[in-house]
Amino acid sequence: MMHAGARAFLIALLVTMPGLFLSDHLADAAQIVSLVALVAALLTFVEYVGDYPSIIEFRDAPPFNRIRFVALFVTVLTLTLIGRGEAHPTALSLLLEWIGANVGDMLDFPYSPVRLMVLVASEEMTPHHLDMIRTSAGLSYLVSLVAISFFIVVVRVLDWPIRRGAFNFWVNLPLFDPTVGKDVLYRLKRDGHVNVALGFLLPFLIPAIMTMASEIVDPISLTDPQTLIWTMSAWAFLPASLIMRGIALSRIAELIQEKRRRVYAQAELHAA
Repeated sequence: MMHAGARAFLIALLVTMPGLFLSDHLADAAQIVSLVALVAALLTFVEYVGDYPSIIEFRDAPPFNRIRFVALFVTVLTLTLIGRGEAHPTALSLLLEWIGANVGDMLDFPYSPVRLMVLVASEEMTPHHLDMIRTSAGLSYLVSLVAISFFIVVVRVLDWPIRRGAFNFWVNLPLFDPTVGKDVLYRLKRDGHVNVALGFLLPFLIPAIMTMASEIVDPISLTDPQTLIWTMSAWAFLPASLIMRGIALSRIAELIQEKRRRVYAQAELHAA
């Protein structure tokens, strides 16, 4: 229960962080954010306090979810501190803004995801707003790349997820029914490839979707600090999360294939 409560508190802190640090938010917006934080914390607590899984995948296969949470937390915290530095500059906010500006400039090349996010900006935005979008996009994308690279190291070098023991398929993949459809090995490989491909394409597709949607409905205002923070965080986190899930599913497929190969080899040995 203590571990579930700590996770619920961290989720609530993540949701409310921009509102806590940025003092220019409205009262109505603060109430909505508090409600979302309460619901997210309650769902997290219920999920982790129970013995049986419901919707969260890889619950018993650390550090998969921890890497994703830390990546999102670092992204939101960094962008929040930069946004707060606009009104209350500190040495830390200036340092983060300088790092973000350099990273954004480095990743802002033709047809890059960062360039596409900058092109989403409306004509009414000032050069300062464009610089903030570039900085936020560059930092968010960099954190997502670091998270993916670290998870690949955990999988290949630290032998995730079997280093701490056997992998429980039902607990860690509660929404995946191995008895439905084709062979489970085929489905795991297929889902893994689809997740990796979709995660690679989303940073390019999201700006295009936002641009097309702005012609139909009122576009979201990236000049608002909180909107900018959550937009950039989601734009970088969702693709990274999909790629990590695809890598994890492919890894589980490899483990199942290796186990089948050993079983078949033992059967042939006994038959001989």
